[in-house]
Amino acid sequence: QVQLVESGGGLVQPGGSLRLSCAASGFTLNRYAIAWFRQAPGKEREGVSCISGTYGTTDYTDSVKGRFTISRDNAKNTVSLQMNSLKPEDTAVYYCATRMLRTCEYYSGNGVEYGYWGQGTQVTVSS
Repeated sequence: QVQLVESGGGLVQPGGSLRLSCAASGFTLNRYAIAWFRQAPGKEREGVSCISGTYGTTDYTDSVKGRFTISRDNAKNTVSLQMNSLKPEDTAVYYCATRMLRTCEYYSGNGVEYGYWGQGTQVTVSS
């Protein structure tokens, strides 16, 4: 059974950092693309970053480039999202998801193409 579980969210001041983790079970994570999405109150869900299967090619939405880094730990079957220089507008529930395909198509949308989701973890950036 495919399962994704996020962790690492919390409250942080502007300019601070958080590291989110997405633990996978029921499949070998490094074979498939894993994406991070977020949804802020009253806003549509948006894609944040994606790491492809096999080669680990990464991509980021423009608003987080240079601040967020996605990575994969094959031994632990996890994907992490290191978030630095956090801003209040980064406040959202963050989800990891997969389509069980190798490439990162459609992650930049609202994720409707992604069939497997974690439960989400809240990130709040506030002073």
